[in-house]
Amino acid sequence: MQYIVNEFLRILVKISLKGYFKKIIIEGKENVPKNTPILLVANHQNALIDPLLLATHTGLKPYFLTRASVFKKSFVAKLLNFIYMLPVYRVRDGFSTIQQNQGTFDQTYEVLQKNGAVIIFAEGSHSLIRNLRPLSKGFTRIAFGLKEKYPETTPVILPVALDYSAHKRSGSIVRVTIGEVIPVDMPVSKSGLLTKSVQVALQNLVVEIPNENYDQHLERLLENNVDVSSKADVSLFLETGQVPNPVDDVSGLKNKLMKIFHFPLYWLWLWKKPGVKDPVFSSTWKFLIGFALAPLYYFILLWLAMDSVLGTWALTFLVMALITIVGNKNPQE
Repeated sequence: MQYIVNEFLRILVKISLKGYFKKIIIEGKENVPKNTPILLVANHQNALIDPLLLATHTGLKPYFLTRASVFKKSFVAKLLNFIYMLPVYRVRDGFSTIQQNQGTFDQTYEVLQKNGAVIIFAEGSHSLIRNLRPLSKGFTRIAFGLKEKYPETTPVILPVALDYSAHKRSGSIVRVTIGEVIPVDMPVSKSGLLTKSVQVALQNLVVEIPNENYDQHLERLLENNVDVSSKADVSLFLETGQVPNPVDDVSGLKNKLMKIFHFPLYWLWLWKKPGVKDPVFSSTWKFLIGFALAPLYYFILLWLAMDSVLGTWALTFLVMALITIVGNKNPQE
């Protein structure tokens, strides 16, 4: 039952993500290995959107290591475990809780021993800043712990970059870049070398905007219509000023029409927005509102179109709502 429910949810989420984003670009999918334990290590810029993309667009059926603070309520904990999420305790959760990570690590060993996949956002937190932050060492502990418990296993690290043209907007571009695997074939005494290798691999994949004068660099990139989801395009512009693949300027009219023909959902977002203290969660809440309520909204419009005096108006709203979803384009911040 757990497998069937998760497969069904995976299909629904994948369809919804394709509706939420203008374009989802997957690069390097041929680098995903088969029949081997995979520790997928990714950067983390967009809250829940990041794991949803990796769960639906990599060809894997992964487990996720998630901050333990969201598991506090027993019902939520059971639900998260049901959808393949496992808690990770950090020092900020209380030093005494760190020892509870051993239970999570034991669960990941069992998943990986069966040639499964586990996703780790090794930066340890999320940020809208388009740079890779230093990686924590948790994934190396899992990799070497697996080899110690199951010496016959051959785990690999799969570096993956997630880059967005506009983190907080629908109708934008997201690029998932899958790098080449890094085998865990060194002794545990070389764990620092493994961490460094993964850091370098991700730096070669993730869009990097210099920290010094970051805001000015980002403004120049956007003003010149550089695709800020593309590492190659961003690097070329910062080095030479060239724009090889400019993104189209987009009129705000289409986006405004989408809000008009989805006004109940847009109203819910406006109601929720003041309570979203961390802007990294903006896109997550927009997506969840649409994922949960858009089908109901469309069904109500269809029912009104077929069986009410508002038939013509309801049908017009339904058709226009679907058209504006397809035409929704917000390629840049």
